[in-house]
Amino acid sequence: MKPVPLLARCLSKRFYSLKTAPKVDAASAAQRAKGQLHPQDLEIAKLPNGLVIASLENYSPVSRIGVFIKAGSRNETTANLGTAHLLRLASNLTTKGASAFRITRGIEAVGGSLSTTSTRENTVYAVECLRDYIDTVLEYLINVTTAPEFRRWEVSALQPHLRVDKAIAYQNPQVGVLENLHTAAYKNALANSLYCPDYMVGKITSEQLHQFVQSNFTSARMALVGLGVSHSDLKQIGEQFLNIRSGSGSAGEKAKYRGGEIRDQNGHSLVHAAVVAEGAAMGSAEANAFSVLQHLLGAGPLVKRGSNVTSKLAQGIVKATALPFDAAAFHVNYTDSGLFGIYTVSQASASGEVIKAALNQVKAIAQGGITQEEVTTAKNQLKAAFLMSVESLEGLLNEIGSQALASGVYTSPAAVVEKIDSVAIADIVNAAKKFSSGKKSMAASGDLANTPFVDEL
Repeated sequence: MKPVPLLARCLSKRFYSLKTAPKVDAASAAQRAKGQLHPQDLEIAKLPNGLVIASLENYSPVSRIGVFIKAGSRNETTANLGTAHLLRLASNLTTKGASAFRITRGIEAVGGSLSTTSTRENTVYAVECLRDYIDTVLEYLINVTTAPEFRRWEVSALQPHLRVDKAIAYQNPQVGVLENLHTAAYKNALANSLYCPDYMVGKITSEQLHQFVQSNFTSARMALVGLGVSHSDLKQIGEQFLNIRSGSGSAGEKAKYRGGEIRDQNGHSLVHAAVVAEGAAMGSAEANAFSVLQHLLGAGPLVKRGSNVTSKLAQGIVKATALPFDAAAFHVNYTDSGLFGIYTVSQASASGEVIKAALNQVKAIAQGGITQEEVTTAKNQLKAAFLMSVESLEGLLNEIGSQALASGVYTSPAAVVEKIDSVAIADIVNAAKKFSSGKKSMAASGDLANTPFVDEL
């Protein structure tokens, strides 16, 4: 158990005491003398080696620092599938500077935490601790990201955990459907699963892990992001310790959308189904239009443990069937592609009616069946969801890091809100038309006797 970080996260800013305030630089000395410590603006810089440094000094008693790397499952090849998954589990293995025991014990001793997360495109190593212990946890963060050893016996002992980790994730049927959806939708890159294939468990070698790191963990493919730390200190750390390998590394193949279908017939009474078409790439104006369209259709319950009965998808499906169901618009963006569509959960006997009714709602919008009032509501929901996502340290760090890694710049929340407000009804209609006319991909699981095939929709 790690009660210290949990307690620190619960502290409100009004309880911050100047007696326990962090050390500040000379520029802030005058403010401190007056009893004032105002959060600074985010600073971002790009070093000559390509490393991006971004920091936000908010004088929080808890600091969070992350190393963002352009390396995910899309960078795998057919020969090393599952490497990114194993790498995600190997963050506390022995490095050249510290043993596995020392990393675990050292971080726990100061009440800190080390976490590793990965997507299809990025891997993130993050530490969180009371800011008095930044130097301690940073030592381990640098070791994990720049000096892994991947000892053969440790890698071998870790590999059975791949199957366990995957089994736990797949207890949620949605995980399996979305993994199959990407495999069906793309020919390469983004088709790779976040989880190691069963046939690769036990076959990933230390040499493959080293090769993956050598190819992708270069300075030009990294961003060092910190909250509750000064920019000068973070920049010094980046210059001294993350200047590891030059070059752009292995960029990997550009994603190629193809459209397809994967059906998992398992006899479950509930059918999970996702139908999508190619959407928009991350950061584009079209992606904003798809995001508004998602909330216009319904992005899921807005109240904890609540229903989604007010969404257009739910209202349309209710007319088609009286059986219980759940439906939401699905939207995900990547650097060179994206997926947009609908995700439904229904009784097996009603799955066909539910899916077709949901698709009809998108077709209605493509024909101009929306009002300004509905668009305004959808925009407000999207803005609220975004702003609440960056309220926590973890959410803000991920937002800054993903933007810094993708483009080397950061768009402020105020600017993001302006972009959302600038989306016109015509943009939303065009997004719906693109989905309606686009080549579809589909993944479904359950008793699929009454579930239509993708070419029947």
